[in-house]
Amino acid sequence: MRNTRRNHCRQPALLLAQGALLTVLLAPAAGAPPAANDKENTMPRAKTAATSKDFQIADERFRAILRPDSAVERIADGLKFTEGPVWLPGRKVLVFSDIPADTLYQWTEGKGLSVFRKPSHNANGNTLDLRGRLVTCEHGSRTVTRTETSGKVNVLAAEYKGGRLNSPNDAVVASDGCIWFTDPPYGLPKSAKKEQAGNYLFRLDPNAPAPVVVADDFDMPNGLCFSPDEKLLYVADSGSPHHVRRLAVGKGGTLSGGKVFATISPGVPDGIRCDEAGRLFSTAGDGVQVFDPDGTLLGRILTPAPAANCCFGGPSRKTLFITARDAVYAVKLAVAGAARPK
Repeated sequence: MRNTRRNHCRQPALLLAQGALLTVLLAPAAGAPPAANDKENTMPRAKTAATSKDFQIADERFRAILRPDSAVERIADGLKFTEGPVWLPGRKVLVFSDIPADTLYQWTEGKGLSVFRKPSHNANGNTLDLRGRLVTCEHGSRTVTRTETSGKVNVLAAEYKGGRLNSPNDAVVASDGCIWFTDPPYGLPKSAKKEQAGNYLFRLDPNAPAPVVVADDFDMPNGLCFSPDEKLLYVADSGSPHHVRRLAVGKGGTLSGGKVFATISPGVPDGIRCDEAGRLFSTAGDGVQVFDPDGTLLGRILTPAPAANCCFGGPSRKTLFITARDAVYAVKLAVAGAARPK
């Protein structure tokens, strides 16, 4: 483990921006198609769970993602503000951040919750590189780090053009090994100096000494995900626009286009993921909103509190894990999360 002075940061401003708990609309989810024959782990069903209250259907195509037994299940609670879920397939474990608690937690079926690393330097977003190593955006240290198989934590990015990063927020790794990450100032305490002229979207080549800016026209760039073929990059902007933009990825990591793909309401878009069919799952004030690749809102997976991030996991990537304020939820689906193209 590295020997670095811990930088305390205040609870991100996004927590206030998302507001208090929101009242959600309910709609029946009956008629979902039979589930695919897989070996997904079975989550314990809460006694008060009501599947009809867990989903809101906006388009009949939404039923294709649901299993007959799909339900939103709370798997961890009593936390402060959860973020950055990532599934470690080799260990069959979910790792996620509790930002104000300065802790990375891990959750496994049967064993439940335990500490993965503390202090975490107020870790936020997490992802895996091509070798399955944990890549983390740390608010407190203002860096992007990688946890080696030995457990040692190495800093991958800390500066741009001589200035410290704002507070790296979320990251995704492409099939070429490059790390893309967003850098809004949500994690900066008021006493800290902002050393970047903008809130950038960065790309870090594993063979390069420093990241490069690939987009500078976002207000508060936040969650990231690629389409299944990596030809498109979705970027959540949780600033004043409250929308998700879609950009075309060209050779050498260049971006073009960038029209608004979806506007999120209530709340703001934060963590985003694609499933294997290219549907976009975006966290929002009422849970997770699901969009067809054509931009149509298909439906909502409802959570008791505003959702901050999500990821696919489980043995067949058919469980959606959702971090929402002081808890973590899981819902078994009939579709799998997008796999990195080979």
